[in-house]
Formats: sequence, C-alpha cells, structure tokens
Amino acid sequence: MILLDGKTARAHYSSLLEKRIKELSFVPCLVILQVGNRTDSDSYIKAKKSFAQKIGVKEIHVNFDEKISQEELIEAIKKYNADESVNGIIVQLPLPPQINSEIVLNLIDPKKDIDGLNCATKFLPATARGIRELIKFYKIELAGKKVTVLGRSKLVGEPVAKMCHEEGAIVTICHSKTENIPEKTRAADVLIVAIGKPNLVGKEYVKEGQVVIDVGITRHNEGKLIGDVNFDEVKDIVQMITPVPGGVGQMTVLALFENLIDACYDSN
Repeated sequence: MILLDGKTARAHYSSLLEKRIKELSFVPCLVILQVGNRTDSDSYIKAKKSFAQKIGVKEIHVNFDEKISQEELIEAIKKYNADESVNGIIVQLPLPPQINSEIVLNLIDPKKDIDGLNCATKFLPATARGIRELIKFYKIELAGKKVTVLGRSKLVGEPVAKMCHEEGAIVTICHSKTENIPEKTRAADVLIVAIGKPNLVGKEYVKEGQVVIDVGITRHNEGKLIGDVNFDEVKDIVQMITPVPGGVGQMTVLALFENLIDACYDSN
C-alpha cells in the first residue's frame, strides 16, 4: 500500500508557489470573511492564515458577529471587490441561516473568487484542484480510468467529478439514493469519497489495486479527525490511499493559494 501523503505533495508545490510569488511586483492579498465562530471554521481559517504567512501572502481576516445581516455581509464583499489591492476573497462556509450562501457567493467578483464557488468563476474549486495536484504528484493517470465519486455536493462532489471528467476519466457519481453502491465503488480504478459520514467505506466497498482518495473529515468526540473511509480496514487491500488527516486537506489549502496567485498574474 502506498500512502498518498498530502504533506509531501504540498511541500513540493509550495516551493513552486513561493517562486511565483517572489516574481510578482506586489504582495498578494487575500481577504477571509467569517461570520460567527465555529470550531471547524476556526480551524480551517487558522490553517489558511498560517500557510499565507509561510509563503508571503498578506491576509485580512474579518470576523463578523453571527447575527450580521445579509446586507452587511454583501456591503463588505462589495468593498473588497472594489479594492484593487485585494486579489482574492473567500467567505468561510457554512453561513448562519439568515444569510443565503448562493446569493453571497455569486456577488464575489469572479476574478477574485479563488474558492471557485461563484457561478461565473474562472477557478477550479480548491478541493477539486487539490485532488488533481495530488494525483499528478503521484503520477496517477485518470484518462481512460473508471472513477467513482461517492457524494454529489456542490462544494466537493460535483466539481471533483467534473475535474475527473475533464481529465479524461469515465466518471460515475453515487449518492444516498444510488442502489448497489458497494458494487459501483468496487468497479472503479479510482474511488473518491466525499460523503461526510465517518468510516462509511469499509472493505466491502473496495478491491485490490484501487486508488482511494478520502475527502471526508469529521472530528470525533475525543478530538481525533476521522475520514469517510475506514483506513485500517481497507489499507491492506487497496494499492494507494490518502490518510486523514494529512491527505486531501493539505492539498485543498495549497490549491486555494494556487488560485490566488493565478488571480494575481491574470490581473498583473
């Protein structure tokens, strides 16, 4: 079994990213808009800010009260859309119920939408790009391969499936209403799991020689992070697998900043 180590892959791509940043005539600037405080959101933002500081990107983190109105958040987005010193804007999800996420995300300037969630975006969403980078780092060929994506969310499942299709893969998407899911996942050369249910995928879902990419991440009561795949149960069956943590999450943060630097070069 080969471990698809996101930390190793990210270190490789980070050095390339830092070189691109040094060649710019200005310091890239990322704005992170957060509403309220959630443990998971705080953790994700901390990782983004830490990576920004490491590679030499300026980050502006604005944390609004949980009771902020949609109009106030929209005004903040308009402000940073108009600010020429800002190269990328992300709105940390999820948002509280009084705010319509779709409306808010679609108001971000597509040229600054580095999360890739605007309907007019020019960027590949960070998780999908991160998975693509990880696959390329380990020289995994998608063209002509059968890929099953377990999960069809607009944030992860759909863009990951689209990315695989664009890479030439034969893609099957499974979700809660799909029948005979284990049969379909076993038929795949590459299985990508993004369902949000810890340890859902056990040995009956996989076969020998498969590549398994686990996007899911759930914090257990004891604080331990758990993926959607039962790692211990499948690791001796499959050929390659990502760990949780230390796999896709590492690459998602990297991809966000790759999108940011692409935005910088496009506007330069």
